[in-house]
Amino acid sequence: MKKGIWLETQRMIIRDHRWEDLPSHHEMFSDPKVMYYLPDIMTHSREESEKDLRTAIEAVGKEGRREYFLRLEEKQTGDLIGEAGYTVLQETPVGKLVHAGYFSRKKYWGQGYMTEAFREVLRFAFEENNVFRLTTGCDPENKGSEKVMIKCGLVKEADFKQKVWMHGQMRDRVEYRMLREEWNR
Repeated sequence: MKKGIWLETQRMIIRDHRWEDLPSHHEMFSDPKVMYYLPDIMTHSREESEKDLRTAIEAVGKEGRREYFLRLEEKQTGDLIGEAGYTVLQETPVGKLVHAGYFSRKKYWGQGYMTEAFREVLRFAFEENNVFRLTTGCDPENKGSEKVMIKCGLVKEADFKQKVWMHGQMRDRVEYRMLREEWNR
């Protein structure tokens, strides 16, 4: 049996994906409102969602695991809230360099779930998974996402103009970071 990640917060279970997650996984990943700022990972068919889920499941327990994207679900009901995690970009002698991301279903927007979840993902990254540097970012129009970064104590590093092609135009992007030493403070 592969060893998986299982984290808990006051309201959520944060865990590795399983095959039985496919229906809710597909519903979320194919929702244009949820995936508006993430068109590159949005799925357009059940088959695409299945392929995405397979990749996440195959990462579990893999030697040299690079993908740590985890399912967020409500403790009381098991209802899918969203997803949060990171990808290892590089392993260095001082620790892993990772790029993080998160998103949630619309019914959970604005209720603090993502801040709660992302704080726990940060704790796991820095305290249990030898992460040295974590980066993330968003379109500055996505105020909710940027608010999560700020509430979790990340430091703004960049304000890029016309950096990303999205929805038929060049869009701005803000980038944030956290170093292990900043987490430990």
